[in-house]
Amino acid sequence: MRQPVSTRIAVLVGIAGASAVLLGAFGAHALRGVLDARGTELWHTAVNYHVWHALALAVAVGLGHGRSGRVAMVAFVVGIMLFSGSLYALALGAPRWVGVITPFGGLAFVAGWLALGWALRARNE
Repeated sequence: MRQPVSTRIAVLVGIAGASAVLLGAFGAHALRGVLDARGTELWHTAVNYHVWHALALAVAVGLGHGRSGRVAMVAFVVGIMLFSGSLYALALGAPRWVGVITPFGGLAFVAGWLALGWALRARNE
């Protein structure tokens, strides 16, 4: 039996998706002419991963609250914050050492996808 999604988790999914759209628009309009080519590339990559993983977060939430689903949810949120967040910061001129954080976000995304796959498998058994 599926458990209802908590209000906080539902709001988190909404914030993840809405912030991806807003940051994409911000980058396309407010930062046009402000960022150099590398900054624009970093911003685009951050938004791209942000939006895809906001969708993955919604899928993980839709699977329910089994352990694998919860791991996927946490991993996608952590990945968005670390991976996309560090790229946003770098695009805006953060020190280069901030780039050390980015791979940890990528690993969180990988963990999230593995957990999501496990949750899907378990759901179909």
